[in-house]
Amino acid sequence: MPAAEVTPTVYLRDVVQRPAYLQAWEKVRHRKMHWAVEMFAEALGVFLYSYAGVGSTAAFVCGTLLGSAGLGSVLQIGFAYAFGILFAILLCSPTSGGHFNPCVTIAFVVFKGFPKVKALRYIFAQILGGFIAIGLIYVQYKDVIALANETLIAAKGAEYAAAIQFTPNGTGGIFALYTLPGANLVRVLLNEFVTDTVLGLVIWAILDPTNMLIPPQAGPWVVSFAYAMAIWGFSPTALAANAARDVGGRLIALCIYGTQASGGSYAALAALTNIPAMLFAAWLYEIFLTDSSRVMSRSHLEFMQAHQKHHEAMHENNAADSGLPTGSSSSVGKGEHEQIERV
Repeated sequence: MPAAEVTPTVYLRDVVQRPAYLQAWEKVRHRKMHWAVEMFAEALGVFLYSYAGVGSTAAFVCGTLLGSAGLGSVLQIGFAYAFGILFAILLCSPTSGGHFNPCVTIAFVVFKGFPKVKALRYIFAQILGGFIAIGLIYVQYKDVIALANETLIAAKGAEYAAAIQFTPNGTGGIFALYTLPGANLVRVLLNEFVTDTVLGLVIWAILDPTNMLIPPQAGPWVVSFAYAMAIWGFSPTALAANAARDVGGRLIALCIYGTQASGGSYAALAALTNIPAMLFAAWLYEIFLTDSSRVMSRSHLEFMQAHQKHHEAMHENNAADSGLPTGSSSSVGKGEHEQIERV
C-alpha cells in the first residue's frame, strides 16, 4: 500500500518575520496574558455581531417611524446578524475558540469539561462586548432616534409614542428586547425555547468532527445562516437567542431610559431561556446523534492537529523562555479544554 501522505507543520514564524516588538509581545501573551487575549477575542466577537445586527435594527425601526421606505426589514436584519456572526467566527475563534454566547460557554462546561473560572471570564467578556457595541450604536444613531421620536409624537401624539416606546416597534426596542403589548409569555417562552434548541443542535453538529457534511471551513457559514433562519422565522414572536446581546443591550437601555426600560418578566425569559435550551440541544445531540465509532474526516483531523500543534508550540516557547526542558509536558489536556471550538 502507498505510504500515507504527511502534511508538514509550517508555523507562521517560519515564513514571516514579525517585528521585534510583536515577537516580544507574543512571549508575554503566551506566558502571562493569554487569558486577556481570549477575553478580548470573545468581547470582539460579540461586538461584531451586535454591531451588525442592532445597527440594522436601528435602521429598520427609525426608517419605519420616519416613513422612509427601504431603510430596513426583517430580511435585512437576519442577513446583518448572519454576517456579523460570520465575521466574529472568522476573526476571533482562532484565538478564543469562538463561543460568543454564554449558553455555548455553559454547555461546554457541562459537556466538554471547559474550565469554570475561564467560563466566567468568557461570559463577562461577551456581555461587555455587546454593551460596548450597542452603546456605540446609540451614540451614532442618537440624532436619528430623536428625529424619529419627534416625528412619531407629531403624527400620533405623545401618549401613543410612550405606549410603543418599549416594544419592538419603538426606539427603545432598538437596544433591548421587548414583546408586543398583550403577548402571551407562555407562547413567547415556547418560541424562544424551541428556536434556541434548533440553534443548539446546529451548533453541536458543526462541532462534531465525524460530520463529513460540515467541514471546519463550512462551520461558520452554517451557524451564521442558522441564526438568520431563526430571525427570519421567529423574531416577530420575540426572540433573544443570545444572553450576551440581550443583557448588554438591556444595560444600555437602562442607562439611557432608566428602570422603565427593564422589560419586566420578559427580561428574565429573554436572558435565561437560551441556556436550558442549549443544554437540552447538546444532550439530544450527544444521546441520539453522536457516535464515537464514526470515522473522523480528514479536514477535521487536520483542524484538530493544527490546534494541538499551536498549543504545543506555545508550551515549548514558554519552557524555553523559562529555561525549562522542552517536550516534558504539553499544555494540551492540562486544565484547558482542547476541542474544536468554532462557535
